[in-house]
Amino acid sequence: MLNQRRTLLRVAAYRRVARAWPGWMPRMSFAPYQSAPRGDVLVCVFLRGAADVLNMVVPHGEAAYYSARAALAIPRPDDPRARADLRAIDLDGFFGLHPALAPLWPAWQARQLAFVHACGAPDESRSHFQAMELMERGVDSAAGPASGWLGRHLGSLSTGTRSPLRAIGLGERVPRALLGPVPAAALRSIADFHLGGDARAAEQLRGALAALYAGGDPLDTLGREALGLAELIEQLDPLGYRPAADARYPEGDFGMGLRQLAMLIKAEVGLEVACLDMGGWDTHVAQGGSQGWMAGLLAELGAGLAALHADLAAQADRLLVVVMSEFGRRVEENGGLGTDHGHGSMLLLLGGGVVGGRVYGRWPGLAPEQLVGPGDLAVTTDYRDVLGEIVARRLNNPRLAEVFPGYTPRFLEVVHQRAAVAGSSHSRRSSP
Repeated sequence: MLNQRRTLLRVAAYRRVARAWPGWMPRMSFAPYQSAPRGDVLVCVFLRGAADVLNMVVPHGEAAYYSARAALAIPRPDDPRARADLRAIDLDGFFGLHPALAPLWPAWQARQLAFVHACGAPDESRSHFQAMELMERGVDSAAGPASGWLGRHLGSLSTGTRSPLRAIGLGERVPRALLGPVPAAALRSIADFHLGGDARAAEQLRGALAALYAGGDPLDTLGREALGLAELIEQLDPLGYRPAADARYPEGDFGMGLRQLAMLIKAEVGLEVACLDMGGWDTHVAQGGSQGWMAGLLAELGAGLAALHADLAAQADRLLVVVMSEFGRRVEENGGLGTDHGHGSMLLLLGGGVVGGRVYGRWPGLAPEQLVGPGDLAVTTDYRDVLGEIVARRLNNPRLAEVFPGYTPRFLEVVHQRAAVAGSSHSRRSSP
């Protein structure tokens, strides 16, 4: 009789939980909180709109760059005609950083920052929609799986965690790259976990969970761990958060997104992959050079990444940031003092596992006979070569054939091999 009554009580409690549970939160069991992932935490920043990478990491040793960009070129590091703070910051005698990316200089000096130039996808449509769609799926044609490369990575690797925060996209929707067999959450803000600030709803949910998991069987243990995770997240306050090392995140959605990621990583809630978008890079007109529209975007990007790097210095050996864009822009500036859609792009890598302080990739040159299509930087490194190496060596997933079907990545040695973690498993993940 007692068992029957308890069962009825649990059913009633379950119904209350179902009504109160946030609609966007995946229905899956939880891992013990305060358990870090067994690979790096991978943060993917996508610059939507096709960033002009030639003005981000400037080929100041290339005369053709200056011939093609009379108004937009970033002055050479030793150009006496330009103010010192408007010149490129020399990296290796040939490439230089846009001056607005100066906050990243300490990471470069620490050899935790690298670039892969003339990198990109085989697709030459120069269509934002098509290029982003193919890149996020990790394929080079419309054929193939509809899932994303990160979703397939998560689905092909068991890391021992079932956290609902294993994969998140900061924003309104889950990015295409995260679509796959493992549910990912679109997280607008940590406040979402507080049920939109509705204390009464939160208390009802907490009470229902406590009643539901009051027993002693394994399911009850998982439920109590869920309660622990919920209580931990409720303590996170992005507005009151104090970053380490006096790191200062920029104002705006991008800075707030990185700030919240730092909090989740420090809280060890089981986060493995996070995606974050930054838009506004489609600079057809009034792009600007060392100053102006794009310089403002770069300042926000550089300040945000530098703040995250400083804030998570203690966790640097398990953090890897990748910054990518769907394609690059035309070498020659246009009549509107902007740049049109191009081809070759670049990847930025930041983290303790990066073999940094280098610009990777074979430079194809910018002379007219070296360009492709209507006058674009050629792609000499497939972006999947870099991402594949990260998946294998930093995320400890050897199943590259599943992550990038039909393509075999060729490693550039851009990251160190991450040490294997005792107890990690590469077996296929069971269904939640």
